[in-house]
Amino acid sequence: MHRRSFLQAASVAAGSILPGLAVAAERQPAIKTRISLGYDNFAVRAMGWKGKQLIDYAAALKCDTLFITDFGPLEKLDDPAYLGDLAKIAADKDVKLLLGSWSICPTANRFKKDWGSAAEHLQLGVRMAKALGSPAFRVILGDRNDRLSKGGIQARIADTVAVLKANKAYCVDRGVKIAMENHAGDMHSSELVELIEEAGSDFVGANMDSGNAVWTLEDPVENLRNLGKYAITTSLRDTALWESKNGVTAQWTAMGEGSTDLKAYFELYARLCPATAVNIETISGFNRELRISDKEFWKAWPDGEPKGYDQFLALAKKGKPRKAWSAPEGVDKKKATQDYQKGEIAKSIFYCRKNLGLGLRA
Repeated sequence: MHRRSFLQAASVAAGSILPGLAVAAERQPAIKTRISLGYDNFAVRAMGWKGKQLIDYAAALKCDTLFITDFGPLEKLDDPAYLGDLAKIAADKDVKLLLGSWSICPTANRFKKDWGSAAEHLQLGVRMAKALGSPAFRVILGDRNDRLSKGGIQARIADTVAVLKANKAYCVDRGVKIAMENHAGDMHSSELVELIEEAGSDFVGANMDSGNAVWTLEDPVENLRNLGKYAITTSLRDTALWESKNGVTAQWTAMGEGSTDLKAYFELYARLCPATAVNIETISGFNRELRISDKEFWKAWPDGEPKGYDQFLALAKKGKPRKAWSAPEGVDKKKATQDYQKGEIAKSIFYCRKNLGLGLRA
């Protein structure tokens, strides 16, 4: 980014929204496809913000959507009056709310009993989504460890499908679709497609996560190619990839700072799922090595290299190593982390609006 653009975005992150940022966005040329732009609340997790604060920040960044992907920011659960009031606050600021939560696979590594059984958790989320005006409820299966569980990922997919099928009528009757995410290395896009088709693509779709795609050995563009027509919600970020000692290392980044061909990505996105909002979920700053040179790694992939593996390797060959982020010495680490997270999401929203033409307010 140009220095001026970066300073404008950084100022947003620090909490003082510069009028120049809005002006710069308004000067951009008209875009061919109007695609909503927003953020996933996990991008600013260190802030500990509740619903209204998240809405205020979405409005300050001129977002069209706010994706609340866990129940933590909501001060009351299953309370139609409270949730309806929150939806009205958002609507008054021209922000559309989307809702999500965690695992609905009762045998998965990430499953919690905080909200009862898998069915009770799913039904709770559907009721809350309806009250918030969210057309979908995002959930996950689990993480990479589920690929190593008894029966492997196929067994966990079957368990998740069973929960979804048993609750289809409940979801359909309330007009809320279920968005299953490719999460933390659990499912390759082809496996998620299998889950969606088996459960019923009329009420189950994808929460498409471009950053998580690299953890399942996929180029994000290929992940989109497989999931795009199923995408009903998104949690997107850029990723830097490079070859390393034991395989390939990935670092999630702000949009425009990674290895993903974002021009190609969003040209394809506009063809496959233009009605689906782009929600940015920056989780930047740490490195994860995918130890593909170690035979132990491939125990999670008993059928061998997945579809699109060659494109993944080709992307990694183009990258160069990067250092992980850490708070500077001598500063308050909590404050530094908060500022870093706000900086990453502010830069990303600005980049998407200015360089990619995303957002209804562009």
